[in-house]
This record gives sequence, structure tokens and C-alpha cells, in this order.
Amino acid sequence: MKLLKIKNLKFTIKHPRFISAALLFMCSMTLMAQDNLAVQDSQVEPPQSMDSLAQSEVKQAFKRIKLDGIAAVVGDYVILESDIEKTLIDLKSQGVSDQDVNRCQLLGKLMEDRLFAHQAVQDSVLISDDEIAAIGERQLQQLVSQAGSLDRVLKVYKKEDEESFRQELYKINKLRMLSERMQTKVVEEIEITPEEVRQFFNDIPKEERPVFGAELEISQIVKTPKAPEEEKQKVIDKLKELKADVEDNNASFSVKAILYSQDPGSKSKGGFYPMTRETPFVKEFKDVAFSLQEGEISEPFETPFGYHIIYIEKIRGQELDLRHILMVPEVPSSAVKEAIDELKDIKNKIEEGAFTFAEAALNFSDEKETKFDGGVLRNPTNYDSRFELTKMDPSLYKQVSNLNDNEISSPIEEPDPRGGQTKYKILKISNRYDEHTADFARDYMKIQELAKTEKQLKAINAWRATHIEDTYISVSKSNRDCDFANNWVKE
Repeated sequence: MKLLKIKNLKFTIKHPRFISAALLFMCSMTLMAQDNLAVQDSQVEPPQSMDSLAQSEVKQAFKRIKLDGIAAVVGDYVILESDIEKTLIDLKSQGVSDQDVNRCQLLGKLMEDRLFAHQAVQDSVLISDDEIAAIGERQLQQLVSQAGSLDRVLKVYKKEDEESFRQELYKINKLRMLSERMQTKVVEEIEITPEEVRQFFNDIPKEERPVFGAELEISQIVKTPKAPEEEKQKVIDKLKELKADVEDNNASFSVKAILYSQDPGSKSKGGFYPMTRETPFVKEFKDVAFSLQEGEISEPFETPFGYHIIYIEKIRGQELDLRHILMVPEVPSSAVKEAIDELKDIKNKIEEGAFTFAEAALNFSDEKETKFDGGVLRNPTNYDSRFELTKMDPSLYKQVSNLNDNEISSPIEEPDPRGGQTKYKILKISNRYDEHTADFARDYMKIQELAKTEKQLKAINAWRATHIEDTYISVSKSNRDCDFANNWVKE
């Protein structure tokens, strides 16, 4: 097994399949289907302005596009030569070098996406139109926010009107989601045993074992200022008033959500969310949502984010289209001061030796997720207690970057990006680990993750090889000389 050293990651295993995975990642940045778009669900960023590109280069690139040329066919999907060229142009606009990817690799990636999507349709993998539309709406809002106006977005993406842009987003997102869900289906039941992890590690030559970057273990104690009962009641009464206006006067729930909801994720969409039982919402929210009938509005109820009312717009089996309004009771400045003063007092007593940080977290922290574990933060990607510096959330890194070992921070304000109540916390670096070569005992969870990834990739490779044989695939004469990683060109 060969080792590929990547500058900013410090570890990965080199193998043809990893090259394929890397190309998949680069190409997913573009989310290209049949046009020149580049958007992601989690983070949508417009490409660099066309004005920033050399005009001559762009013109020459577009001259090379064969608008009527078919590059390949996979099942029911047609890939045009223009799809390849436009994807390449878009990658270049994002700073990807010609040396990192070529058109044959791009064609192979586009064919892979369509193979998975094609089989997803055959296997009746379901994605609702509303779910796809909701993602497109979120992407469009992010693009408009970043570009400054809808007209600017349409200009950058060379679209004549909003409707054609939305249609293109729909096609791209549907293809991507079908492909992703089919891949998830292939690997969802794959597990890895401790013995498989050990064998995976032992198979890596000592001189080629991955290098893990510097890591931190971080602990925190959290205080959430409490709103007085009268403020809570004000919010409850207001939500009841909104509910009554919709039910009795046929007022628009969507408009009410736009005007009054404090949920930044849904406010601009009239409080809209598609939801299944697997959607990562808090239990309290899901319990209420799935107890309602179509057209029904809930009574006000509380979650960790505040108080809500939910309106069920449509029910499709185990999938809901809902709208909600979130309102957060106002916390007076006196309560904020009380929380900060309490954290300062806790910090002083820990430093005086009255109790340990872990004991203080257990007895005083308001954060249920960490208080019973000594306040130790868990990495959301793998639930490990260690955070690699190169991969740490920038806001968290900023909070701890100047802390010495065992030093406790002053109280830090932490607004909830999801619209919930602002919290205050003190932080401590519990342990610090320098950059080091992988050690089986010390880095077991990371090695386990790598081993599982390898097993999943093997399963995907086997699935791909089988379905390439079983699926109608045609590659144009001009592309049959490509050195594909997979057997796309059938004899």
C-alpha cells in the first residue's frame, strides 16, 4: 500500500480508488449536470466573477464546446461534450489546475454519477420534488446573499430568468441526490470489526503509516441565561394569537412566519421544512410534528431553541411538509450578567483548587451533552474527543488558539446560529497532542475510520463493476481512447 501525503491533511492512503474519490470530491464542488453551474447544499458560493478571468481564455474555452456532441450515454442519461468542457471551465474558475484533472477523468466522474442515479431510479430510491425544491431555494438564497442581487446571480451563471435557473438547480440537485443516496444504500450496512481495523493497520508498512496533525482536547462549562416566566408567557401568548389568526381568519401561516419567526434557517421560506423521522431535528420538535394531522396547527411547545408552533402542510407517508414559527423569550441583561458572574466565580474556584474542571462541569454546566463527561467536547465528525488543528471549526479555533495548557478562558459569548438562545462558556485545553505518526492504540478511532472507508470503497468498486456490465453504456469514438479507471468502454 502506498502513501499519498497531502499538505493540509497530513494523512490519506494512496490507491487508485482514492484518486477516484479525490476526483469525485473536486467534481462535486461543481455539481454539474447539463449546464454551467457550481453549487453545494451545505455551502453555496458563486464562482469567481467572470470579470476576474482572462476574457480571451474564457472565449477560447467556450469555442471548444461542441454543443451537439454526445460524449457518452449511461442508462437513460446523456452526457454532452459541452458538459465536460463546462465542468472543466468551472473548475478552472475555482482555481483547480489542469494538472489536477483532465477531461477524461471528468467524463469518468460524470458517468459514475449517472450510473448511480440511473440505478437509484431502477431501485425506486425516492426523493420528493419538495425536498429537491427546498434545497434549491436555500441555494438560491445563499447565492443572492453573496452576490448582492438576483440579477447578478443570473448574469454570473448566464441565465435569462429566475425560472430557468431554478429548473437547472432542480435538475442538478436531483441527479446529485439520486447518486448520493444510491451510494449510501450500497454502503449503509457495512460495519468494521476490531480485527479488521488491526489487519488494516498492520498491512501499512511502518515507513508509510499516516501522519496525524497536532490535536487538542477541549473541555467547556456552559451557562444559559434564563428568561423570566413572564417573558416566556409573552411568547406563548403571541404564538397562540398567531395560531388563532390563521385558524379563525384564514391568515397566511407563511406570512406570519416571515414576519415573526426567529429561525434563520426557515424564516425567509415562510417557516418551511421538509421532514422525515430521520431528519436531524430535536426529539421534542419531531414528536409534535408527527402527532399532527394534515392542515393542523400545534399548540405552542418548547424545545432547547425556544417556543414553536407547527403547521402541517402536507403528509406523504412518513414524510412531512411543514411550516413553523420559532420565538425566543427575551433574556434581560441582569440574567446575562448573572450567568457571566457565575462563570467567573467557577473559574476562580477551579484555579484556587476548590474543585476540578470536570467536577465543576458536572455540578454547574447547563450543557447536558458534555457535563456528564467532564465538559469534554466531542468532534461532530467522529465523536472523538480530539480536534485536529487543521480541521477545527474556525470559531472554536479562535476561542482556544491563545490558551495555554490547563489555562481557563474568560467567559465567552456564543450565539446560536440556529436561532436559539445565546450561551456563555469557559474553555480549557485538557490535552495537547503534537503531530505524530499513527499509533494503533492512541489513534484507534481515526484508523477505524480509515479502515471502514477502505471497506466501503471496495464495496462501491464492486457494485460499480457489476452495474457497468448490466447497464447500457455507450462512449463516443472520440472518447474511447481515454484511460478510464473503470471499464466504461465495452468490447
